[in-house]
Amino acid sequence: MPVDPITWTADRFSKNYVADYKPYNFVDGEGVRCSIYVSGCPFACKGCYNKAAQDFSYGSPYSRELESQIIKDMRADYCQGLTLLGGEPFLNTGVTVPLCEEVRETFGWTKDIWSWTGYTWEELLQGTADKRRLLELIDVVVDGRFEQDKMDLNLAFRGSSNQRIIDVQASLEEDEIVLWNDGAYK
Repeated sequence: MPVDPITWTADRFSKNYVADYKPYNFVDGEGVRCSIYVSGCPFACKGCYNKAAQDFSYGSPYSRELESQIIKDMRADYCQGLTLLGGEPFLNTGVTVPLCEEVRETFGWTKDIWSWTGYTWEELLQGTADKRRLLELIDVVVDGRFEQDKMDLNLAFRGSSNQRIIDVQASLEEDEIVLWNDGAYK
């Protein structure tokens, strides 16, 4: 396996498996959310909270039935949006891109999409077209590998202090990193 994550591709790694789906939670981003945990992550960060999902064969195959259930669940007025976690969402674009496209087709930009990734923003911008397509569909990305020595349980939406919460659409428009909520988060 190449050690440079920029060279990693979904078609090489992903088996389009899902580790878990959790509707209506409030810990995976702002507000009440539907969260999908994709399977597979070669970053294998020390201290990962979801080690089982590092295996690309863990869980079950993604299906149109699950996609339909997610869209149905998101129709609830109190549901603010979708969250992509893992595993690594940017190496499971066969799942995450079509799902996000369906969310945008169904809800436009009235429901937000958050994603966590082990990639840094800079790595994502150097990545493949499918990674860029996923960025074009999401609102917020929490970037960077979890670093156990920088773990802080008091941080909002992050496990370690090196991770950033990025406003994706503003960052793409400005061609520079724009922090979510103007960086007003702990």
